[in-house]
Amino acid sequence: MNDQSTIAAITAELAALMGDRVSTSAHLRAQHGRGESWVPAQPPDVVVFPLTTEEVAATVKLCAKHHVPVVPFGAGTSLEGQVVAVKGGVCVDFSRMNRIIAVNPADLDCVIEPGVMRKQLNAHLRDAGLFFPIDPGAECTIGGMVATRASGTNAVRYGTMRENVLGLTVVLADGSVIKTGGRSRKSAAGYDLTRLIIGSEGTLGLVTEITLRLHGIPEAMAAATVGFDEIGPAVETVIAAIQSGIPVARIELLDEVSIDAVNRYSKLSLPVRPTLLLEFHGSEAGVKEQAEALGAIAADHGGSDFSWVEKAEDRAKMWEARHKAYYAGLALRPGSAGLVTDVCVPISALADCIVATKADIAKAGLPAPLMGHVGDGNFHVCFVIDPNKPDELKLAEQMHDKMVERALAVGGTCTGEHGIGLGKREHLIHEAGDGAVAAMRAIKQTLDPHNLLNPGKIFVS
Repeated sequence: MNDQSTIAAITAELAALMGDRVSTSAHLRAQHGRGESWVPAQPPDVVVFPLTTEEVAATVKLCAKHHVPVVPFGAGTSLEGQVVAVKGGVCVDFSRMNRIIAVNPADLDCVIEPGVMRKQLNAHLRDAGLFFPIDPGAECTIGGMVATRASGTNAVRYGTMRENVLGLTVVLADGSVIKTGGRSRKSAAGYDLTRLIIGSEGTLGLVTEITLRLHGIPEAMAAATVGFDEIGPAVETVIAAIQSGIPVARIELLDEVSIDAVNRYSKLSLPVRPTLLLEFHGSEAGVKEQAEALGAIAADHGGSDFSWVEKAEDRAKMWEARHKAYYAGLALRPGSAGLVTDVCVPISALADCIVATKADIAKAGLPAPLMGHVGDGNFHVCFVIDPNKPDELKLAEQMHDKMVERALAVGGTCTGEHGIGLGKREHLIHEAGDGAVAAMRAIKQTLDPHNLLNPGKIFVS
């Protein structure tokens, strides 16, 4: 770990720069040493709250001078241990860099700071008739969403962060500042550094400004639910809908365990059975046509109780319940911890992977709600475990390993949106192979030769 006299010297220099926006409080450090995952907490030595790119650059430059790690922090909602300070150091909390710098309605873009929250941005854009569609569920920062290449419930129609970020301002490991991309919709100028930074989990640079692609708020939005006796036909309905070209905005699957959990937690009354939550965007006529087409496909696969969610407030309540499904799952077993994971597979393999995963869960006997953004082949399991029983953690890890093995066997990935962090480092090697991981390490070594930016993440030491 870091020499305490060095930490004291850095703290004094940072305090001279930022005053009381620098803290070594044990309570604050503990808050910044963990996310929402099962990964054990490890606090940083210092927490700073910069307001500008210049302050971030000065912080990183100072840490580089003393070879002290830097860990970026958004809202602390990461699920694979991305914010855990495994080597201590300085945590850079971006929550006060939360300005919406510019909105350009004619060009459908905006420029923001990384601490802007997803809901904050959409509330600001509403009066201009615009919205930012990436919706991972957690009330997270846009900077954190860039770091993990987030997606969420709308990804089946609007894509992920990769498709919706136009440009970045980034502080590199030596404290220098670069700009990547811009506001144009395409470019063939050199390496695509924007996409290199997106999903790098704070290991290649600290993002201090983001240019986003925006979308017009649709003329009409409608939501519906449809239930199934078994989970296989529910997934087959999704596959048929995607193959038919129905442009559904959201297709979410909750198994019967998840439905029971969200009913209790969010006071809903959905039938306790595998259920699809659907949303359609477009013109009034287009939304009606999409819904009728999907309803017919669902009926062909044994779906029933197709129910419209017509009022905007009821639609919002339904999606809020979906977003709180993780906490609803934990509430099934008070005092529990959640090992929540995700994989993503080609849509044609989705049904088999989910059915096999459900069979593993039934055999293990652990509570484990399953849900997913199944329109793009991405599904999640939350293994609800007793943190005082190591054997339960081991069992959950074994089932997670099976999920990943199954996904990779059909050409899928070990994570569709959670990222690698600490929790999936071994799986990255199995997925990408030694050569590809070596290439990633070479990029890391070039941009961060002293391994100071969020060390320990993505790569096995």
